[in-house]
Amino acid sequence: MTDIQLTGAILFALALIHTFAAKFFETLAHRHPRHAGLFHLLGEVEVVFGFWAAILVAAIALMAGAQNAIAYAESRQYTEPLFVFVVMVVAASRPVLDCVQRVLSLLARLAPVRGELALVWLGMAVVPLAGSLVTEPAAMTLAALTLAPLVFRDGVPEWLKYGALGVLFVNVSIGGTLTAYAAPPVLMVAATWDWDSAFMASQFGWKAALATVINATAMTFLLRRHVQPPAGANNTAQHPVPLPVTLVHLGVLALVVVLAHHPVLFLGIFLLFLGFAHAYQRYQQPLILKEGLLVGFFLAGLVVLGGMQQWWLQPVISQLQPLALFFGAVALTAITDNAALTYLGSLADGITPHAQYMLVAGAVAGGGLTVIANAPNPAGAALLKAGFRDGSIGAAGLLLGALAPTAVAVMMLLL
Repeated sequence: MTDIQLTGAILFALALIHTFAAKFFETLAHRHPRHAGLFHLLGEVEVVFGFWAAILVAAIALMAGAQNAIAYAESRQYTEPLFVFVVMVVAASRPVLDCVQRVLSLLARLAPVRGELALVWLGMAVVPLAGSLVTEPAAMTLAALTLAPLVFRDGVPEWLKYGALGVLFVNVSIGGTLTAYAAPPVLMVAATWDWDSAFMASQFGWKAALATVINATAMTFLLRRHVQPPAGANNTAQHPVPLPVTLVHLGVLALVVVLAHHPVLFLGIFLLFLGFAHAYQRYQQPLILKEGLLVGFFLAGLVVLGGMQQWWLQPVISQLQPLALFFGAVALTAITDNAALTYLGSLADGITPHAQYMLVAGAVAGGGLTVIANAPNPAGAALLKAGFRDGSIGAAGLLLGALAPTAVAVMMLLL
């Protein structure tokens, strides 16, 4: 352990504490209007890790020189933050969202329950499972925008909102395990351990699907008396989106997903997409550029801070027996990104196939416990926080809301 590593661990701990205190800063903003801007900034969960990552880089510069600080920052891999930003903006564009909602509405009409209640179930079960095809960040974006006017609104008890948020986060985390490329913690180990999509579907997928259906059904039942048709659902003032425009947007989304590991290419496609969206602005709604950038900033900060935690995380992972590794991964995921956790596990020598399964299963099962547990979670938080009291998501409320669906995921993945 070096002085810089110790500093990184301390700053990481302070960032975690700040995450849990974010809602407190929002309360201070309302109590002290004179400094509301500063408190609102500190209360933005998406700002937390970027803020403390900047402090870490400054600390490295003071302790080891500016060149070493720059070298460390440039040594990090930022593909995931960039991809999440791009896929959020594209998936939330009006043509894509309208297309998805039409499909969900068609499925909802076939259900033997009220249409809006069926949409809630579909948003919590089917869309997260579709993340195995379109990637988890895209699924999180589409599910959050589908559920926002139905569940995360005035009139729904706060505890039910946190329960629904916990179910959404857990289901997205496990719902991407039917393939080997959609869930970040799986992607980190798939090539190293020779896991393909057939292996994922047979070992993880069917268990994850069962857990997802159970969680979504239970939460929909609890919400049954509070779900109402969204206000303005019949608004036809907007221009209908032509089929060619929808196909272009869907094509861009597909290309971004296929090129998820090639930032130069998917960023180039994204710039073309921005030009196309501007050219056909009458068929658009405002792109969520601000929300996407905040989420990217959050994840980039997590990459910078997380890179300093390998010295204590990897020995913990390497020394645990398989069952202890499973529950250890569930717990550690709550305080660090689950993709970083599985990546560190993939570096361990001599890890058995049983231990490999336990590590990844625990990492995805615990992916809904906190905002930082899974890469798509900040995206969901950014899109849904306006529906909560004070416009902020409390870390304790999310943790409590995610406990039950996490327990279901744990039981299914231990089958």
